[in-house]
Amino acid sequence: MKTHPLKLVTIIGEAVLADRLLREIRKLGAKGHTLTTVEGQGSRGVRASEWEGKNVKIETLVSEEVADAILHVLSEHYFANFAVVAYVHDVGVVRGEKYV
Repeated sequence: MKTHPLKLVTIIGEAVLADRLLREIRKLGAKGHTLTTVEGQGSRGVRASEWEGKNVKIETLVSEEVADAILHVLSEHYFANFAVVAYVHDVGVVRGEKYV
């Protein structure tokens, strides 16, 4: 079965940012996403209360160019002021043409 090389961009951030982040990645060229509620601990510690909300994980399959654009926007507008982390994996996707 043939696969298409794409990038899996994963963004983990404050739930309050979910709608804003989803608008950003769509504007930059992402065709879709998967959104899940997640918990964890990192450099900013554990979320102190339910009032603060959980974190969300946004995953999207995109071309290298779109992945670079997403990371640039996150770096410029989110990393300094919000609890947001992002990472990218190279993936081979069946029916990858749906994502570019």
